[in-house]
Amino acid sequence: MPWNTRDTMSLKEEFIALALQPDSNKRELCRRFGISPQTAYKWLKRYAQQGREGLHEQSRRPLSSPRRTPPELETEVVALRQAHPAWGGRKISHVLRRCIAPSTVTNVLHRHTLILPPEKEAKKPWQRFEHEAPNDLWQMDFKGYFPTQQGQCHPLTVVDDHSRFNLAIQACANERKETVQEKLTEIFRRYGLPARINTDNGSPWGSPRNPGELSELGVWLVRLGIRLSFSRPYHPQTNGKNERFHRALKAEVLKGKHFHDLVEAQAAFDQWREIYNHHRPHEALGYQVPMERYRPSPWSFPEELEDFEYAMDDEVTKVYHSRFRFRKRYFRIAKGLAGHLIAIRPRPDSEVLYDVYFCHQLLRTIDLNNPDYGP
Repeated sequence: MPWNTRDTMSLKEEFIALALQPDSNKRELCRRFGISPQTAYKWLKRYAQQGREGLHEQSRRPLSSPRRTPPELETEVVALRQAHPAWGGRKISHVLRRCIAPSTVTNVLHRHTLILPPEKEAKKPWQRFEHEAPNDLWQMDFKGYFPTQQGQCHPLTVVDDHSRFNLAIQACANERKETVQEKLTEIFRRYGLPARINTDNGSPWGSPRNPGELSELGVWLVRLGIRLSFSRPYHPQTNGKNERFHRALKAEVLKGKHFHDLVEAQAAFDQWREIYNHHRPHEALGYQVPMERYRPSPWSFPEELEDFEYAMDDEVTKVYHSRFRFRKRYFRIAKGLAGHLIAIRPRPDSEVLYDVYFCHQLLRTIDLNNPDYGP
């Protein structure tokens, strides 16, 4: 995959962070990032000798120093707040390596009138949950579109549930299946495949009229071996980590900003994505950054899809339009499955109930006594 010049530095840092993780497969990472092993080991050597400065020519001043006087430290606090207006006392304190207490940071921000009264929000009960390992679950959605001078921008976002690592923020011109599939292919080639992806029921991944129904995009994802799950209608908290990511994106990138076109919006996304993944402390992670908890997936993206083989005991039938025939009865099925084979398996607790599968994905349960069409 060719690298865009706008985010080359970010990708270098990302490669280094993944390559330095225990038991990392450096050759596989080279393939996914589209670089030669010689280049990779050159970067690793420079990083070991010079740190991040070895990857670019610009010098970076240390964030903290034991000899810094209080006025200089206050200047650092103000600069961080001005660079990241949505960061509070805790985040700034951790970025400054805790050489200043969060409460002191807050006092400094108040003195410089850098804290505005918070917007009132209705309190909602919630319970934090995360999956045990990276790539167990990705959350995916579009952040509501906004206008640019050259047309609409639809930000496509993908977040890893365990690490909160952002796999992509893509400035898309639309929300069509072809656009999403192209962007996901780039993501899969670089990071591998997740075990499961959760989305809402909207287009292009689901069906608002029939929640949980597979779309053409969903069929492609299932054929890749990915399990799909869908948020409950009107319950965006099911995709809570991605919703939280969207709030941070709005506060730290989109609020009060206007972009000329998708290229300019993408440049802003790439710059902030590096901060979010590599530098922005995350309270839910014990003030780690997402990159410290993420690992690339062991499941590589297959360039060619193979036909799925069902079990010998499965009763297999073909989908026509939006229905299939079984035991002389007709039942509804997602129209995105037209032309594909599905498997029908009897339920062990009933003589008339059957589960319908596409590949590994359970689609629905049918009752022979209650077909969708006919008597």
